[in-house]
Amino acid sequence: MEPPLHTAHRMSRIARPLLFFLQFAVAGLAAAFVIGLLWPGLGTRLRERLGLATPVPQVQQASPATRPVPEAGPVSYADAVERAAPAVVNIYADKIVTERQVRVFPDPLMQRLFGGDTGQTLKRREQSLGSGVIFTPDGYVLTNNHVIAGADDIQVMLYDGRVAHARVVGSDNDTDLAVLKVDAGKLPSISTSTELPRVGDVVLAIGNPFGIGQTVTMGIVSAIGRQLSLSPYEDFIQTDAAINSGNSGGALVNARGQLVGINTAMLERGVGAEGIGFAIPVRAAKMVLEQIVEHGSVVRGWLGVDYTGVTIAANSGLPAAARGATVTDVYPGGPAAKAGLQAGDVLLQVNKQPVIDPADLRNREAEMKPGTTVEVSGLRDGTPFHTDVVLARRPEMRATGALDRG
Repeated sequence: MEPPLHTAHRMSRIARPLLFFLQFAVAGLAAAFVIGLLWPGLGTRLRERLGLATPVPQVQQASPATRPVPEAGPVSYADAVERAAPAVVNIYADKIVTERQVRVFPDPLMQRLFGGDTGQTLKRREQSLGSGVIFTPDGYVLTNNHVIAGADDIQVMLYDGRVAHARVVGSDNDTDLAVLKVDAGKLPSISTSTELPRVGDVVLAIGNPFGIGQTVTMGIVSAIGRQLSLSPYEDFIQTDAAINSGNSGGALVNARGQLVGINTAMLERGVGAEGIGFAIPVRAAKMVLEQIVEHGSVVRGWLGVDYTGVTIAANSGLPAAARGATVTDVYPGGPAAKAGLQAGDVLLQVNKQPVIDPADLRNREAEMKPGTTVEVSGLRDGTPFHTDVVLARRPEMRATGALDRG
């Protein structure tokens, strides 16, 4: 057996080189750290000088499903409100309402003999509240038609507290929009969004609910393209931002303070609805404003037919979401009647462009000028047909709906 002293001496000879190597490695790492701290990028320059390529990482575009989720959104929307709020005004529309006086007799016999109508009329002043949006610095204001309909005096309260008289430039029952003109010098105007809102986008509703003063509420875009039979031309933005009486005509803006819609209506409170409001998209609102300023009214093309969606039998083997529009009624003497269109015709193309659905067809015919000749293609009893229709100017029509006007 080897003596213990020899064993310790042998282990010392083995450990000495290992300790030297470890000290050298630690010193090298420390030197590299100091060089990297004082001269960042030195390694890259040396590799380039020696002709060694620097590897470039491959960057792949992430799909929405794999895109990293941001940790947090903005903690405040005060900047957006600061940009948009000065262009939102309070509207007070006064009108004279005439009512016939009614006398109530306590005796049922007297009531039957004399009735309750005294034949006398009573006039009283009624004020409706609403909101509006300044679109141009020279004072063109867009609001809802139902806010100012029948008013004989309209006052607008500006963001800075000034009150100005407003006159009606024109209105459009089909979209429930109206244009006012305020003469008050240079005014703050709203910035409009060029991007279509997406479901889930944060939006802010700015208006004058119940006349308490300008108020901001927040929500998201709940849905787009809503059709509610409230008016002939509908493409509503649905939002859960609170919209109340007095908000009508006010602004729906995005998180950057850009206008995306004009607040218009909410579901009736009687059905217990909460957080279901609707706004007219800014693109449609701007079109109405431009036409009213230019012509005094909105001029739309008209085929002269009523139509609905395409009905597909369950056993037909065709997809349920078939494209096109089915004619339900043809107006006598109208453009379609002159061109020979009939109830039951399925309209598939206009000017060789597919008809997606009734809303698509309605908007496309409205955007064309009266007098325009369009080629209409479709099916009649399963047989293809083509015909030319000369559009007329669409007469004013009023639709009814089951919503509250804000």
